[in-house]
Amino acid sequence: MIDAKKRPGLLWIWLLWLVLFYGAWLFLMLTPANAADVREHGSIALAMLFGSYVAGSTPMGGGTVAFPILVLAYGLPAALGRDFSFAIQSIGMTSATIFILCRRQRLAWDMLAGSMVGSLIGLPLGIVWVAPLVPTVWVKLVFAVFWAAFGVLHLARLDELLATSGNAGRSGRQEFLAGAMAGFVGGLSIVAVTGVGIDMLLYALLVLAFRVDPKVAIPTSVVAMALNSLLGVAVRQMEGGFEPGVWGNWLAAAPVVALGAPFGALAVGLMGRRPTLLFVAFLCVLQFAWACYHERATLGAAGLVGACAAVVVCLFALDRLQNVGRNLGKSDSAQDNE
Repeated sequence: MIDAKKRPGLLWIWLLWLVLFYGAWLFLMLTPANAADVREHGSIALAMLFGSYVAGSTPMGGGTVAFPILVLAYGLPAALGRDFSFAIQSIGMTSATIFILCRRQRLAWDMLAGSMVGSLIGLPLGIVWVAPLVPTVWVKLVFAVFWAAFGVLHLARLDELLATSGNAGRSGRQEFLAGAMAGFVGGLSIVAVTGVGIDMLLYALLVLAFRVDPKVAIPTSVVAMALNSLLGVAVRQMEGGFEPGVWGNWLAAAPVVALGAPFGALAVGLMGRRPTLLFVAFLCVLQFAWACYHERATLGAAGLVGACAAVVVCLFALDRLQNVGRNLGKSDSAQDNE
């Protein structure tokens, strides 16, 4: 873990990035077809005003908002929602990452490095081999179940999670190995299918098991999702390109998220994480209810019961992870007192 002082003087690097990005975007707008795409997909830009704020201020990527809007609300293919998540986060979360690094915010570097090693293997394999085999309805449910469990956990344990500070004394090697496992498994399954998820996995590991301060865990999760998004974009391009429709939505939303995600990273330090996390937690539960309602005919009674059971299983796993962190914290405290 590196604890460096913030150096506002480095923000010129982030400002230079913005100048280059907006210059390139305005150049693209000189093409009439691109300008028409922006006008046609203006609604997703409005949605990503909130989505980019969520991406920068919480351990949830902008795709957490984009995916259910495109797939659940608009009824577009799940593969398009996944590709758009990669594409839009490659701008928004990359912008937030540059902002975070320029401010020299603390990051869990060992966990972050391990997650990238795991993702470099798991994410390409998942995109190429796993995602095509998963039926569309199950893609929607994987997303809905995973984030519903996250939301319920935060509603139930918000005070404890926000009170976490420091860490439980775990070694850098343990953080690296845990991050590598999360990067591989998460990339192979959740991120490859939905375009989001590694950020929440790392956040859960850092806060629940390693008892790292959320002020460190959240920016670490943002950087991890930015790197996974760039990797996802690269893999999809090598596969043959994005799903039709991604480009127009990206053109409309990209100029919004380039500023929105860094603003979220800054605002959370000023207004606190409680209001944002509470709101996002409610949204997580709401999108699960909406997904079940939307797919009720396809799932049937047995499928709906199975989806609810999957949320309970995820909650149990997260609860066990949190207990591990509590026990390790107690063990370290006892050793310190001897």
